[in-house]
Amino acid sequence: MNIGELLDRSAISLRVSAANKKKALAVIAEIAARNFHLDAGEVLEALSEREAAGSTGVGHGVAVPHARLDGLERMRGVFVRIEQPVEFESVDDQPVDLLFALFAPKNAGADHLRALARVSRIMRQGELREQLRKARTADALHALLVQDAARPAA
Repeated sequence: MNIGELLDRSAISLRVSAANKKKALAVIAEIAARNFHLDAGEVLEALSEREAAGSTGVGHGVAVPHARLDGLERMRGVFVRIEQPVEFESVDDQPVDLLFALFAPKNAGADHLRALARVSRIMRQGELREQLRKARTADALHALLVQDAARPAA
């Protein structure tokens, strides 16, 4: 699963202001709707339903919200960096500022799980998280994620 195939530069937003988890998910839904020709309300509803089942806050200031959606032909991603971290009910109780959202077609099957595993593995790297927090442009952030994902596992 290639991060470059999942994440378009236009689906990256670095200076997001969100007062809470719900507003952060709404921003992601708007970006997804605009980039993938979906309905923002439906995207937000799918993300919210998934969060109700259990937080996607994986720790270290990172969340990986995800949903299966009608209208998608392939896996897609949205990356958001929040200016002021928000409470996300994460496993380590730390607020979240880096969100890598994944969207799968309704019938994605194992591809959805493989993409989640790949993104989670990448986002566990402390040095990469710090670089993502310092990146000044969407292009720089995209390059960091694609470059890191291309490295062979140790």
